[in-house]
Amino acid sequence: MTIAIGNDHAGTSYKFEIVNYLKNNGNEVLNFGTDNEESMDYPDTIHPVAEAVETGKADLGIIICGSGNGAAMTANHHKKIRAALCWNNELAALARQHNDANILSIPARFVSVDDSIEFVKTFISTDFEGGRHQKRIDKIPADNC
Repeated sequence: MTIAIGNDHAGTSYKFEIVNYLKNNGNEVLNFGTDNEESMDYPDTIHPVAEAVETGKADLGIIICGSGNGAAMTANHHKKIRAALCWNNELAALARQHNDANILSIPARFVSVDDSIEFVKTFISTDFEGGRHQKRIDKIPADNC
């Protein structure tokens, strides 16, 4: 599986750990994030993740910022993206099962690195259930209003 990852300065150490986990488990990683902790603007690293997922260069994406909110908001401006802010494992599973989320947003200042790796494991191994959830997914784009 190819996974795109992006982060701001608050998520740098998380990104390194997540990338190690992903690569050690046979995944290809496209790293669009910053590799240092100097303050930077998260959209600069989040848009490339969303574009990689949107165009099919990556199967899924992982984005990390302090609260996870700015990263998710940025990614969700892309038409084919459903980024989910998750701070526990159940949310990571439900984001995939019910919402067919294709990007996981992690709030680095509110969860541990170990927990974030668990979210990643769950997110990338959980399938969309389809069925009744698909009609809801189809209603998400604003052009359907």
